[in-house]
Amino acid sequence: MPPLIGVTPCHSLDDYIESIKRVGADTRLLAVDAAPADTVKDLDGLLLTGGEDLDPARYGEVPHPSTGPINPRRDDFELELVARAIADGLPTLGICRGIQVLNVACGGDLIQDIPSQVPGALNHKVTKQRFELAHDVWVSRGSRLWTMLEERLGQDEVCPVNSRHHQSVRRLADHFETSATAPDGVIEAIERPSHPFCIGVQWHPENFWRTGEFRALFEAFLEACQTR
Repeated sequence: MPPLIGVTPCHSLDDYIESIKRVGADTRLLAVDAAPADTVKDLDGLLLTGGEDLDPARYGEVPHPSTGPINPRRDDFELELVARAIADGLPTLGICRGIQVLNVACGGDLIQDIPSQVPGALNHKVTKQRFELAHDVWVSRGSRLWTMLEERLGQDEVCPVNSRHHQSVRRLADHFETSATAPDGVIEAIERPSHPFCIGVQWHPENFWRTGEFRALFEAFLEACQTR
């Protein structure tokens, strides 16, 4: 049977679902009122989707004026879900908000507003088209992400990505490594080397399912889920 990947809820799921199905897995939309411990037991993998800002109180800060609407129930569910997934060795892929939840759940924190808190920041919120390229990311040679994207990377370990966020990882959680950054220094990907598969990316690879630029990332995720 195909592996079953749990997908956290957000306002637009189609591209996430299609990206998972295209590599041969089944999906289950997770409910925020479910018990995370029971949820993890039923899954072969976990996909953390994008969406609302994570409440800064979750990492001990007062909200920045730019903080958007928050969803306390979703925060509660996803933070505990990640803790359970890490403890259980469940393959986990975090996208956009997902990388931020991954980092905060494991003890890290966030830049609350890139435009006002990162000097010389690039435009990280390009929203005209979901697949519109916004900037390059530099992928760390030898990282798991580098291995997955090697064929797409140029000689300088760079690839272009889309971008729709104003927050990002700041202080990295213990046991994680940075595996990609933007030219302005903003962290674009993290991974946990000791885990079977635990990777977060700040851009939206799911928006490229029609053209396949990041299919290798989803294929590697599928392989980890099958191995489990």
